[in-house]
Parts: sequence; structure tokens; C-alpha cells
Amino acid sequence: MNASPTTDTVRALPAEHLERLMRVAREVSFPQGTRLFKEGGRADRFWIIRSGTVTLDLHVPGRRAVVLETLTHNQLVGWSWLFTPHLWHLGGVATSPVRAYEFDAAAVRTMCQKDPALGAPVALWVGSVVTHRLQTMRNRLLDLYGPYGSGNSL
Repeated sequence: MNASPTTDTVRALPAEHLERLMRVAREVSFPQGTRLFKEGGRADRFWIIRSGTVTLDLHVPGRRAVVLETLTHNQLVGWSWLFTPHLWHLGGVATSPVRAYEFDAAAVRTMCQKDPALGAPVALWVGSVVTHRLQTMRNRLLDLYGPYGSGNSL
């Protein structure tokens, strides 16, 4: 799956803002099968994938978790960190070995609050990711549970 312009970090954030964010990043690795976060847990960090894949899933009572989307190179993993109450809305699992840049959410929120010239582009970037993910989730859930053909884009 290719990243769309709205979810690919390199294309979505102006270079000077991405550079500022990268100053507070740390490199991390996750083996395949690692759950990065669980729906309802505290969203205190987020990632930009360097290599590997992460699937986003949704708990469905009485069933296995539903995979909603697969994220890959340069994509943002996690948006719940930006919006109160800072709890994960979905779950995330490394479906291959993952190398990523990890960001402390509180530190990034503080940077954005102190500097609106950074905060506005970050909020627009994360907002575009949320919009994309909600549309993807809608289509996926309609494909799984709706009448035939209802998951097609409008």
C-alpha cells in the first residue's frame, strides 16, 4: 500500500517543521508481533515509520480485532496523542520488524503550544491523517459489515 500525500510525513509537513520535530525524535525498533499500543491506553508517544509495517486494528466484542489499515515507510503511527483525553482510539501492531522514529507526545505538544508557527502545520498534518484514517475505517467496516458494495468511496 502506498502512502497518500496526506499521510506521508515527508510530503505533508514543510521541511523546516519536520526538521524541528526530528530534533526530539529517538530511533526505536520493534520485532514482528509487538503491540505498540492498545485501544483505550494512554497515548503518550507516536512514531514515524522508517521501515517495516504496522497495522491499525479495532477491537470488536466477540470477534478478533479488525485490521483497518496497514502503515509503512514515512507514515505517522498514532494521532490520539494530540487530542484530549490522549487515549488511543485504535490498536497498533508491528506486522514485520519495524524501525521508527519515536516522539514523546507531551514534548511535541509543548513545542507546538509555545510556537504556533510549528503548531499549526503539525495540527493540520495530524488532522489530515485523522481524516484519511476515518475514511479508511468507514470503508473497511462497511466492507466487513455493511451491504454488498457499501464500502465504496462516495
